[in-house]
Amino acid sequence: MKKIFFYIVFVSILLAGCSRDKFALQENIIQEIPETNKDVVQEIANIAPSVFEKASPVSIQAMIEKEFQGTGLSLGKILDDNGSYTRYYITYKSEGLKISGIMNIPKGTGPFPVLILNHGHIDTNIYTNGRGLKREQDYLARRGYVVLHTDYRNHADSDKDTDNETRFRLGYAEDAINAVLAVKNSEMPYFDKENIGMLGHSMGGGVTLNTLVVRPDLVKAAVLFAPVSADYRKNFEKWTRQRSEISKKIIELYGTPTTSPKFWDGISAINYFERISAPIQLHHGTDDASVPLKWSDELEIALKKNNKDIEYFIYNNEPHEFINAWPLVMERTVNFFDTYLKSE
Repeated sequence: MKKIFFYIVFVSILLAGCSRDKFALQENIIQEIPETNKDVVQEIANIAPSVFEKASPVSIQAMIEKEFQGTGLSLGKILDDNGSYTRYYITYKSEGLKISGIMNIPKGTGPFPVLILNHGHIDTNIYTNGRGLKREQDYLARRGYVVLHTDYRNHADSDKDTDNETRFRLGYAEDAINAVLAVKNSEMPYFDKENIGMLGHSMGGGVTLNTLVVRPDLVKAAVLFAPVSADYRKNFEKWTRQRSEISKKIIELYGTPTTSPKFWDGISAINYFERISAPIQLHHGTDDASVPLKWSDELEIALKKNNKDIEYFIYNNEPHEFINAWPLVMERTVNFFDTYLKSE
């Protein structure tokens, strides 16, 4: 046993930081081991392949291994002041980038539970500060929640990240994670730091799922409105494939879902659902022309397969952004968050 442990440590040190030609390197290392011990090292190589592999820098696993540093939350100018809440322009730091957003802070005596809102796709050329989920921002603040809506990198006044598209927008999840950490690291008196939730719509639903698998203990509850697929292959085929310039770069860098299945598994949250600890509430309309209802059906099945707490509501004749059913959606959303963030 001591001998096996020694060689695990030995091989791990030699391979640290190495990813290119890992199997050739594995063979060379085994050749360097004394003849009487080669069978031990070969056994290690067979039963513990992770010793010889390193997570792709573009992957959920790489994010799991990363130390995030959400800091510098700052209130800027007042954007609105009504009888229920004050709306502020905000900035915070995410992986060295300045990220802009808005924050609605309820009137009254705090601290208040906090909700991080992750918006869906809006062309960055037309996106403006705090855009998307405007109804939800107002509704939730009026019911006693601090609402932090992140713009994400490359949006509004946020700093630019030129690699974000070829990193499958994983940077947006980093910004959501760091929004939570910026709240937790803040000295402001408004926040109940022990009771933080997250809500995401469409692309923002995918951002939320990535957050839940990367940092399972970060938020206590999450709500998803018509989220994109947790299997990134489906998002790529539906939206990215037709963007010839970016899809060509992605395929050159990583291969296609067919030629490089392991890589595409590694950027898909669905393969990490066992890590989720927060309860989830899911909403989707049958007339959604943007995100197929089937994707939420599949999401519910995958979460239940992993024994996760999932509550799923389907709304007949409702589009991607709920209209007639929106009051019911929000009533259920607030009741859900109240259960997990206000019950103590």
